[in-house]
Amino acid sequence: MSYQFITSAKLPTRHGEFDIHIFENDDGQEHVMLTVGLSVVDQNGETSNQSDDALAKRPTPLIRIHSECLTGDAFGSLKCDCGPQLNTAMQAIQETGCGAILYLRQEGRGIGLTNKIRAYALQDQGHDTLDANLMLGLPADARIYDMCGPMLAHVGVDAVRLITNNPDKVAYLTEHGINVVERVPLLVGVNDMNAEYLATKRDRMGHLFDKEFNTALHLNK
Repeated sequence: MSYQFITSAKLPTRHGEFDIHIFENDDGQEHVMLTVGLSVVDQNGETSNQSDDALAKRPTPLIRIHSECLTGDAFGSLKCDCGPQLNTAMQAIQETGCGAILYLRQEGRGIGLTNKIRAYALQDQGHDTLDANLMLGLPADARIYDMCGPMLAHVGVDAVRLITNNPDKVAYLTEHGINVVERVPLLVGVNDMNAEYLATKRDRMGHLFDKEFNTALHLNK
């Protein structure tokens, strides 16, 4: 599937100002990239606003690949850590002055909003987030990341400091020619309502948590 850039504009937020870029795939699905300190690469492979010297001095961009979570990002759900992760990443990128949020429209780890709420209903009955998907006949994780390469290429990025706890994201970018020079942990948002969810991500989905965060999970169970 191919992805094309559509348009961009300035986006002031409570974290600071970003450039917002819209991309669309062959099916008309829209994806979003928020950037700070990055310039668009033109058709000749040159950046529009930065000299070669400025590019050489540019730090390795801080990048967050974030899959859409309406309940967490917009409604402040306590069932997951998505909202705190998004806001923490946006703030970190603003403070760093060079980076991007790749906001991918794949709700519910790729199963869609309706199925996500169906899975929530099963979780209310005591099933964990992975088993709930499987009980619905759906993949544990249906997300894809093939749009990340074109989005990063749009701003001339081929090496990143990746904000993630998920080793699958590191592996995907590495396998597709993006140099992940550092994995930056994102350990935020634990609460009484999502401790089991986070423990499932750690124990059954391979997410990487440090000792302090694991302790917080134990205290919130």
